Amino acid sequence: MRWPAGALLVLTVGCAPGSAVTERDRVVPDPTPPPAAAVVDYQLGGAYEPADEVQIVSRDRTDDSIDGLYSICYVNAFQTQPDAGTWWVTHHDDLLLRDDAGELVEDEGWPGEYLFDISVEQKRYELAAIMGDWFAQCAADGFDAVEPDNLDSFTRSGGLLDQADAEAFAAILVADAHALDLAIGQKNTAEIDGAELGFDFAVAEECAVYDECGDYTTMYGGHVIEIEYTDNGRDAYASACAEAAGKRSILLRDRDVVPAGDPDYVYDHC
Repeated sequence: MRWPAGALLVLTVGCAPGSAVTERDRVVPDPTPPPAAAVVDYQLGGAYEPADEVQIVSRDRTDDSIDGLYSICYVNAFQTQPDAGTWWVTHHDDLLLRDDAGELVEDEGWPGEYLFDISVEQKRYELAAIMGDWFAQCAADGFDAVEPDNLDSFTRSGGLLDQADAEAFAAILVADAHALDLAIGQKNTAEIDGAELGFDFAVAEECAVYDECGDYTTMYGGHVIEIEYTDNGRDAYASACAEAAGKRSILLRDRDVVPAGDPDYVYDHC
């Protein structure tokens, strides 16, 4: 279960604006991005032993990193996990986005995932303190990078959030990750120039399907992890492999990224 920690420590890097000097001001980031065009396994649906040729693995923040592999820590940073809504309502209700009727704004594509209210600067810093604690745990657990998901939540907010809100919150997350010597990846949202915000690499889902892969490679060169899914068929994956195998990381997965051994498990790379 992906529940937030019961007790959260506020990091210095998550201090609200107005502090004289924060740790963020003193840190010169020098994170190491994932190796370019390396073999990646995407294990968000559950951890399992990767194949021998795998060099990078992405796992949920509640799972372990892997010694000897570049490990990326997944954090749902812009909306709740589907099983954590009650926790957020109980402990941080004011940080959840509500519509004009006072109802929680839910991601229509992912039932039970409620959007965070990043429209207000103070709330962005309060949320960043929580995410910063999770980032710190990722670092303590041996992860090399973080993958904050749902940068594009603003597009599903019914107009209550905009791109500027997302960029402002992302910039805080980037600084906080770098202060912990973690690289940080832009997850999707090709319309945002994540490299300008300080992201170190991209995780681009279905970029071949949506003809966006070039947008990410323009920003990050070979430091792009492309994930195509079987429910779109295999044409986009095959096309990406024919065009860019060896130039960026390209893999094919089942939509639910289930662990190896599950009947629905699919994994391939080129």
